[in-house]
Amino acid sequence: MSIRVRFAPSPTGFLHVGGLRTALYNYLYAKHHKGTFVLRIEDTDRTRLVENAVENLIKSLHWAGIDFDEGPGKGGDFGPYIQSERLQVYMEFANILHEKGAAYYAFDTSEEIEEMRKRNPLESFTKYDRHTMKNELTIGSDEAKKLIESGVSYVMRLKVPENSIVSFEDMIRGKVEVNTSEIDDQVLMKSDGYPTYHLANVVDDHLMQISHVIRGEEWLPSTPKHILLYEAFGWDKPMFAHLPLLLNPDKTKLSKRQGSVAVEDFASEGYFSDSIVNFVALLGWNPSSDREIYSIDELINAFEIEKVNKGGAVFDRAKLEWMNFQYLKQMPVTELYQLLKPVLETQGITGFQQDYLEKVIELLRERIKFIKEMPEIAGYMFSAPGEFDKDYLEKHWKENTVEILKPLLDIYRDTIDFNHSNLYELTKNYIEGLGMKLKEIIHPIRLMITGKSAGAGMFETMEILGKDECTVRIEKFIQLKESGKI
Repeated sequence: MSIRVRFAPSPTGFLHVGGLRTALYNYLYAKHHKGTFVLRIEDTDRTRLVENAVENLIKSLHWAGIDFDEGPGKGGDFGPYIQSERLQVYMEFANILHEKGAAYYAFDTSEEIEEMRKRNPLESFTKYDRHTMKNELTIGSDEAKKLIESGVSYVMRLKVPENSIVSFEDMIRGKVEVNTSEIDDQVLMKSDGYPTYHLANVVDDHLMQISHVIRGEEWLPSTPKHILLYEAFGWDKPMFAHLPLLLNPDKTKLSKRQGSVAVEDFASEGYFSDSIVNFVALLGWNPSSDREIYSIDELINAFEIEKVNKGGAVFDRAKLEWMNFQYLKQMPVTELYQLLKPVLETQGITGFQQDYLEKVIELLRERIKFIKEMPEIAGYMFSAPGEFDKDYLEKHWKENTVEILKPLLDIYRDTIDFNHSNLYELTKNYIEGLGMKLKEIIHPIRLMITGKSAGAGMFETMEILGKDECTVRIEKFIQLKESGKI
């Protein structure tokens, strides 16, 4: 059997990380089985459309490295891949259902539907009462035809068989059974001529020869309705797999009330696409218990939809940050340079050579989680500090510090090898010759050169900054200190 899967989002805004996981699992499943991954845009709910949402969805997928084989802008043998461009198709199949007696016309107004619901105020779920409401079954086919011809607004509803069992095998959850008493006579065609999700989804999955439907758990209650549609048409059903919800740490459904949930937000915050994909892939599935970091090819090779957990997966932002840090540590310095350069430019930091910036990255990459943190954490690598940590100054600056520093400054000026190992030996030998310990001078040096109380190795920092820059900063600090300005 040819494997064909689809990701079918609605263009109602940003791509949620839950949607990204659905797209990713479809992509991994398709690639694992040498199949086809289809992108289909389900835009039949015209009240919820957001401008440019389709472009943003595709942009987010591309950012994550999830490339579809068929879809908008790419083409394929089963297009169009945007549902609003397929309205005639849905109407034709809705009419087939009607002719088969599996669907009927209904003429109730929204007010009448609301009144029906009020008659059962204690019911959490109120089915459409096809035996008493104004529809083809109660007024007869001839009267229904007259109403349609006179221009009365109508919808088409699914005629759900009474008191029978709908069952299907879910690849994650096993056998699922639902009594039709719990299934509503779902609207299939709306009064505006657009299909509902249910009809369009089933028709498209059949016509596009989708073999496996991999989607979020929220669609599980809709699946029995879809099974009934497949049976009414006489079509073979695809295999179904419903993915667990993504949860906040407090086990509530993941939402932006507790932080970013849009893929584009994670991108703008500085997360690497590879770390996001790696993290999202492991939300509910893991190919082994002893690893956390995988390449996309490793994920493809290992992916088994049957191994996805049934229970909700907690979206642990601390773990995502840790994972991003792992990628930052491993990423080639030339790639990090390409990311750092525009970050610096937006802050007006220019004029530094690639070689210098790459050295700065190597120095500090294990002290940051995001490349965008570099200017804030290590601004002293791009300009002399204008402020100095006062607590650090009071703690480590003694009355004789200037007296000790001046000869050391001369030693720094005179050395030819201004590298970290030589600087360490020169400083250590000098300070021990005075009967002191290295830490008694290293703190004042850090303060004068960086303005901060913590950072990367001090002598490594000095080597990258260079002799001229370091000696100038020390001289200036001493002058400010002696003049009482610090």
